[in-house]
Amino acid sequence: MNSLAVVERDAAALRVEVTQDEIIVTLVDGRVLSVPVTWYPRLSHGTKEEINTYELMGRGTGIHWPLLDEDISVSGLLRGNPSFESEQSLQHWLDERASRNKK
Repeated sequence: MNSLAVVERDAAALRVEVTQDEIIVTLVDGRVLSVPVTWYPRLSHGTKEEINTYELMGRGTGIHWPLLDEDISVSGLLRGNPSFESEQSLQHWLDERASRNKK
């Protein structure tokens, strides 16, 4: 096993903050990760309430935003992976969101 695999396997989130520009994840070992919020369009479109409503999953190995139906793994953040959601899927989600907000 290479050292990157060990770093990823042992990485767990302690807390999450989403600003207008970035997602900041503090890990239990003290490291702080920061990635552009634009990497995850659902977070970019979220309200403050939706963004601040998150759950740590799998002992902190993943982050789930239930109101936005968004999941991000800590190992993916460490690897620098942006969202893999297709444009079509995102547009469908945005259309459904707009439809719900009209009601």
